[in-house]
Amino acid sequence: MYTHTWKKYLPVIRLLLKKSAVAEQTMTLNRTDFERTSRIRKPVCSFAIEVVNGRLGRLNPAAQVSSLMEVFAQDDASMALLRRQHYAISLSADFQLVIKNLTPVTEEKLTEPASE
Repeated sequence: MYTHTWKKYLPVIRLLLKKSAVAEQTMTLNRTDFERTSRIRKPVCSFAIEVVNGRLGRLNPAAQVSSLMEVFAQDDASMALLRRQHYAISLSADFQLVIKNLTPVTEEKLTEPASE
């Protein structure tokens, strides 16, 4: 149902997935994109999901979540990111998309290489 809308935002979402390794990423989506797709004047599209190793943490997701995961599945670069990390993705009622990388930081990433 929302596949076309998510495809429109996919390049930016992919970039936010990459940047989320450093800090939480936020983007405001355009309400009219979702209104046109659903033909409802004020669609309710809010959700909160976790994607662990490329898999959705919840069964029977809402239509907008199913569409988002379908778009991710069709994009190799996005799926590669999703398979390696643990993400929390949420969309608020005011169409604010928030992406958090919940993957624990390993010791190797914390220590800087010693200079000789």
